[in-house]
Formats: sequence, structure tokens, C-alpha cells
Amino acid sequence: MRIRPAVRGDVPSLVGLETALFGPDAWSEATVLSELVGPGRHAVVAVEEEDIVGYAVTMRAADLVDLQRIGVRPDLQRNGVARALLDAVLAEAGSHGANRVLLEVSALNAAALSFYAAADFVEIDRRRRYYRDGSDAVVMRRSLGRAACGGRG
Repeated sequence: MRIRPAVRGDVPSLVGLETALFGPDAWSEATVLSELVGPGRHAVVAVEEEDIVGYAVTMRAADLVDLQRIGVRPDLQRNGVARALLDAVLAEAGSHGANRVLLEVSALNAAALSFYAAADFVEIDRRRRYYRDGSDAVVMRRSLGRAACGGRG
């Protein structure tokens, strides 16, 4: 598996993954494209052989990066793909001067909450009844930089 920047030609594959992963909350083709090329956006894909098996999209504003989306093909989840994607976007964020990353995840998504906690994200807020299914959004933050990670990064 390799991680590379997403390109316009990836849009059909990303729309397919969106639909498989997020159902009625999936991004449209137009939204996927705008997330790839919009100002401050950074998108990467995980490729296995020639197939896109995962992706991550961020939006940067000054020293803050918002993790907009991260998704992995269902049959490859819990195999390190999401972690590789997250590591790639965190490295890119830090290299461009960001000092923190924010994200939102459903309070019902225990696997994602555990994944982000293991990656040093901490809960900082909740948005009540944020998602279409009525679940809360857990807002999480990770600080970047040498001081934030015990001098390791």
C-alpha cells in the first residue's frame, strides 16, 4: 500500500467509497471535487495495487487543520490503512505550520473514538444532535509540534 496525493481522476473512486461508508451522509461528486481542489484543502489516498482503498481530506486555515473526512474500504478496516492516512495528513499539517488538528466524530462511533484517542486526540466539546441520526458530534483536538508529543515530533 502507498499513500499519494489525491487527484481529480480519483473522484469516481472516492464517490464510491463515500457511498459505501457514509450512505445518506455521503458527499456528492461535486462536494468530493471541491474538497480536493478547494483553497486550503489537502487530500491523500491509500492505493493498493491500482485500487483506492482509503482517503483523508483536511482543510487548513492559518495554524489550524480540520480533518474533514477519513475513510477506508470496509473490508480493509482495522488493518493500518486509516493510521497511515492519518499519519500522512498530520505530517503535512505540521510541515505547513499547523499547531493543532480538529475533527468531529459521532458519539456512537466507538471504533473511531478509540482510534482517534490512540492517536492522541482528546475530546474538547460536544455538538448535541449534530448528525442526521440524532447522535452527538464529539469534537476532538490533537496538538502538533515537538512540545505536544513529548519531543518526538
